Amino acid sequence: MTSTVRPSEPSPLAEERGGTSQTIATVERASDVLMYFAEQRSATLGVTEVANALGLSKAAVHRILTSLRGHALIELDESTRRYSLGLGAMKLGMAYLERIDVRSVARPELVALSELTIETATLSVRSGWTRSYIDQVPPRRELIMSVTLGVPYPLHAGASSKAFLAFLSDEEVEHYLAQPSLEQLTPATIANAAGLRREVEEIRARGYARSTAERQSGAASVAAPILDERNRPIAVISVSGPIDRFTQEAEACAEALLQAVRRLSERFGHRPA
Repeated sequence: MTSTVRPSEPSPLAEERGGTSQTIATVERASDVLMYFAEQRSATLGVTEVANALGLSKAAVHRILTSLRGHALIELDESTRRYSLGLGAMKLGMAYLERIDVRSVARPELVALSELTIETATLSVRSGWTRSYIDQVPPRRELIMSVTLGVPYPLHAGASSKAFLAFLSDEEVEHYLAQPSLEQLTPATIANAAGLRREVEEIRARGYARSTAERQSGAASVAAPILDERNRPIAVISVSGPIDRFTQEAEACAEALLQAVRRLSERFGHRPA
């Protein structure tokens, strides 16, 4: 009697595992393609460019792009045969940004800044032509600067205010400066249009604002904006301390501050030039 050995068939569990692995790999490749589009300066990309950059075959990239087009995540220009991010990708990005609470996202950076500089770190938001502090983290030392949360201040008085003003559009800046008079909070407040125009140019050039007793006598600070994908200021972070001490620390504080706002700006979709 002759026995026949049949080849063993894969178990349903093995088939399920294999299918799951394949699905995960497909999702990962599609994610890589989407992220590659998001990270490029070029508005459009070709199949060959994407394939070469990600180490995939052109056939695989074409299949992924076709699938992504089906969900409006990618668009195809029929005349050039080049691809770009689609409306679906924009909806995903906007949904993410709408759900971000700037105070909760910025809080760890404020804590880290205060610990690093041993000075007070603050967070401000803008409402029209004023801005207010919404959070602060004071350092663990005897002599510190403290702010009052929720009080509105004009956009020309102090580092945090000027950091907002400088990163508005030129038209908005001129509209603000066209006011009949600008409030002088302290003798050091810059309250004239010509002086503030110079300040705006300098702040934009170095990326942060400086203040010495312009909003509060005896206080000095540096401040920089958290920018969104349109290069607009969402919020402003500052580091401040007593004038006598802070004058020697300002440059180091500004360097740490700029690193913090760059990280936060990236969270909100900003891409540096």
